[in-house]
Amino acid sequence: MDIRAKKIVVAYSGGLDTSVIIHWLRENTGAEVIAYTADVGQQEELDGLEEKAKKTGASKLVLRDVRETFVRDYVYPALRANAVYEGTYLLGTSLARPIIARDLVEVAHAEGAEAICHGATGKGNDQVRFELTMNALDPELFAIAPWRVWDMKGRSDLIDYCERHAIPITATKEKPYSMDRNIFHCSYEGGILEDPWREPDEAMFLLTQSPEKAPDAPEYIEIDFESGDPVGLDGTKHGPVDLLLELNELGGRHGVGRVDIVENRFVGMKSRGVYETPGGTILHAAHRALEQITLDREVVQLRDSLIPKYAQLVYNGFWFAPERESLQALIDHAQQNVTGTVRLKLYKGNATVVGRKSPLSLYDDALASFEAEDVYSQADASGFIALNGLRLRVAAQRRAK
Repeated sequence: MDIRAKKIVVAYSGGLDTSVIIHWLRENTGAEVIAYTADVGQQEELDGLEEKAKKTGASKLVLRDVRETFVRDYVYPALRANAVYEGTYLLGTSLARPIIARDLVEVAHAEGAEAICHGATGKGNDQVRFELTMNALDPELFAIAPWRVWDMKGRSDLIDYCERHAIPITATKEKPYSMDRNIFHCSYEGGILEDPWREPDEAMFLLTQSPEKAPDAPEYIEIDFESGDPVGLDGTKHGPVDLLLELNELGGRHGVGRVDIVENRFVGMKSRGVYETPGGTILHAAHRALEQITLDREVVQLRDSLIPKYAQLVYNGFWFAPERESLQALIDHAQQNVTGTVRLKLYKGNATVVGRKSPLSLYDDALASFEAEDVYSQADASGFIALNGLRLRVAAQRRAK
């Protein structure tokens, strides 16, 4: 393998794959390897991570807490867009990858590195997300993807490599599934979940308890929004991280936010994914409800027609592409009046909207009332129906002939 780089920055988690990657890079390139870890709320033990990285060959570890930026600049824009991939997936992993890749580029610049390395496999979406971000931010950087070039085929090969090279790990050859966690969600795939007929084991879930074990009494909450972004809970202002953590706890307690889907990966294959997004599920329901009284009908229909495209762009790794940014500008312009409060009932796996109010509401109870006659003439409906029915009558006459 011909890699002409004096310094390489590796996206480092401290797990089996990246521990092997650091040693493998040192062995095969002779370059200085710098480990980078982004704290996106994965709740993994970060103490001792630098020592672990150095033991496997890294010269240093760069650790950044990017949770605030992740929620504010990635999760919230997607929330304003009501982005849902294939009608179900709230894009938790997809949204985390561009901020990690962006920081990889920044660290590479700061350290004078010529290459960036990631541990994504050649079958998945993450390789695309990492490298498209690199292409958008610095096309001069070289991307290294060991899974696409080395001769190791799976987890067993990695463990054997660690044993041969005395790399300290705690992993075993038996792993029931793969997990990815951040402050927005937790995902599970692979292993026992590759059988789409098999129900996930209850012990697998980290963020939510089963609806069957959730409290028997509902819990009511109120979420405040300003220009499409959530800013408060039950009358108290919260920053992005604190608000999402609190909603994760509330939703998790009531079993809210579990989904089990077979999704279409960008590379062409289908993959089964099980996701927990308790706080995000609550926010999506609340945001939709507030839009119902603050957005114009035609604006909602236009924006909704763009949701599949927006979600596909995020899922496929085009966060920094001009088309995603253009869609975001349109969406954010429409969100200016999405300000108000939504009340929800959390109960047995459901987040049910039970109330919404806004100082910028377009809802007029006088117009909607069946009792009012002075603000809306029902007789006007005759002409309205006649004009809209004209083409249908013409078609019916043609059929009659």
